[in-house]
This record gives sequence, structure tokens and C-alpha cells, in this order.
Amino acid sequence: MTTELRVLEPAEWDEWYGMLELAFGGVAESPEERALYRELTECERSYGFWDGESCVGTSGAFSFRLSVPGGALVPAAGVTMVGVAPTHRRRGILTAMMRRQLDDVRAGGEPLAVLTASEPEIYGRFGYGVTAYATRAEIDTNRVRLTVPEGTDEVTLRLADPAKALGACEAVYARKVPTRPGMLARQPGWEKQALCDPASERGGASPQMCVLAERAGEVVGFARYAVKPDWSPAGAEGVVLVRDLEALDPAAEAALWRFLCSVDLTSTVRIHSRPVDDAWQHLVSDVRRCSPTQRDGLHLRLVEVGAALEARTYQAPVDVVFEVADAFCPWNEGRWRLTGDAKGAVCARTDDPADLALSVRELGAAYLGGVSLTSLAAAGRVRELRAGALVEASVAFGSPVAPWLPHGF
Repeated sequence: MTTELRVLEPAEWDEWYGMLELAFGGVAESPEERALYRELTECERSYGFWDGESCVGTSGAFSFRLSVPGGALVPAAGVTMVGVAPTHRRRGILTAMMRRQLDDVRAGGEPLAVLTASEPEIYGRFGYGVTAYATRAEIDTNRVRLTVPEGTDEVTLRLADPAKALGACEAVYARKVPTRPGMLARQPGWEKQALCDPASERGGASPQMCVLAERAGEVVGFARYAVKPDWSPAGAEGVVLVRDLEALDPAAEAALWRFLCSVDLTSTVRIHSRPVDDAWQHLVSDVRRCSPTQRDGLHLRLVEVGAALEARTYQAPVDVVFEVADAFCPWNEGRWRLTGDAKGAVCARTDDPADLALSVRELGAAYLGGVSLTSLAAAGRVRELRAGALVEASVAFGSPVAPWLPHGF
């Protein structure tokens, strides 16, 4: 049989997506999830690897805009739906799909590519670095108390139908996007993801609920959550499952957390993914009773080094020459001079001596300001060639708030 890598045709979607489900264990998603992702799939940006008439590999990309330090929204390819049939692994199919995809991303003028990884070690060899992390936690609300800021009692809370409240929630979300690197501006259709709540995926929990935080008649925050009832001989031990929470000011945010931690017949608030610097950690009386853990979230690759480094701002003045290694995208290799500050930046090729040597993977990790170049240097992944350059660049690349990806794709 002949093998072929080609752009996905809409009529092939069911077989293509079925192969993806096979690659991830063979369990079919709910009809609701399938319908949503069929609608969101950009077939012109998706590829199938075919062995004769059988699809044996899948990959795709979404057209996103990613918030970066300074608040700009930068075009980014959201790499997604990557899978290889178990019968065809270790034959170069993944590499071929990554090669085609990054070539097309570059041709389309997107300076960045981002993804979430089922197995983090896979994508480093293609130049992706872990640029944002997320915190999981379980707050023991029987033993943890919250101290809230002034003004919290002035915030009113109102339960609302999630679908009817979607517009108000999306308005709050849109205002938050430029304030935190790593957040994605909602493209048309993506607002439906927040409402996707198939009964088969609830695991005994309630349908999704929504609470709005209001002040003077204006929605200033929201939380979407579910409740999973549970009982022991001692009484109720239900769990509040936090899906989304956004607020425009500290009082509104505290009011929402206080509400979630006081839902009747529950003893635990389970947080799936929040920023590593999230405010709740400073509201609780005992963070040990919240069992926070950290895991990788967003992986990022600089597809065009110069354009990517120019797209963000820097929190301190910087003038540094990088010696960049990038075997998979050799057009990035060589020396780049970055000059920038909080107002903007210029990054261009240069013949000047290098100040720092690193691969594009390390640049991707540091790009959103949540991973310091000094920490990467301590691991031997960045080399300082001019004394003082490492601290200068590391401070400049930092972000006052931690980067975070609010939802998967």
C-alpha cells in the first residue's frame, strides 16, 4: 500500500476523528463533544496520514490569538488532535506531520505555535518548551477558612442559567485576556466549549451551574461549577468541582471563592486548573489543607524567532544577542539581537558576538515570563557568554503575573 499525508477533507472527518479516539485508548467521546469539535475543526489546517484507504495519523491546528506580556494578542497556531495508530508508531509519521504543520504555520504568518501535551516529553524534540503551568488543589472546607478583602460584602451573587449568562461571562473573560499571558481570545464558536456538559462525562456530579458576581447591576465576575454529592456515616461530604472562575477585581473574586467554599452539604472544593499565582492561595487560612500540586499546562514554540520576540514587551530594558539553535526549523538558527523595553522591541539578525546561547525550546519556555532564563541556565540549558547578560535578559523576560492557559483545545 502507499502512504500519503494530505489535508483533511470534510467528508473524511468521521474516520479521521475515529482514528484519533483509537490513538487515545479507543473510548468514543460523547455525541455532544464530537459535534462541538466537528464544528470547531479547521479542515484546511488539519492533516490525515493515510495508509491505503485507512487513516493512521491525525494532526490539526486552530487559529488562535494568544495574550503575551504587554497585553498584545499574537496570532498562534493551536496544535491539536495529534495521534498515530498503534500499528504505525515509530515510523516517522508524527515527525512528518509536525514538519508539514510548522512549514504551513510559517507560511501563514503565525510567529507562534502552542499545544497541550498528553505526554510532555514528546514535543521538546520539535522545539516546544513548557511555558505555563497550572495548579490543582482540593480545599478542605471543614478546616479551612477564608479571609476576604474589604468590599467583598458589597458584591452580590446570583445563580443563573449557564446558557443565558454566557454573554455576560464572555464579556468578563474578554476583559481578562490581555491581563494574563497565555490566555486565548475567544474565536467564534469557542464560547460553546464552556457549555459542553455531557451527562455521560459528569461522573455522578450535577449539571453545570453558574453564579454571577454583580456590583451596581454590572456583572463583575462569574464561576461555573458542579456539585458531586457524597455521604459518609458522619454526614455530607460533597465536592464542589470548579470549572471556570473569572473576576474583574479582588472583592468580586473573593466573593466567588467564599461562595464555592460554603455550598451546603459539601466539604471539599476541587480545583482542576488555576494560575500558579492565583489569589485563592492567599485567602485560605491553611494552604496545606488545600494540597496544591503543579503540572505543565501550555507548551509553546517560536516559529519565527524575530517576529515572536518583537510581538511582546519587556518589563525592563534589554539589549542582548542570542545564539539560537533550532535543528527542526533551521531558518531560526543563528544570532539574533533583541532590543526592547516596556514600550516595544526590535529583534533582528546580527553578526555581533553572542551574549547567551540556547535552543528555541528554551526561548519558548521563557517567552511568556513564567519560566526564568536563570532557572534554565541552572539546569545547563542556557549558557551565558557575556557576564551580566543572563540576569539582564531574565529580568526583562519576566511577567508580573504568571502565564496560564484557561482551557484546553
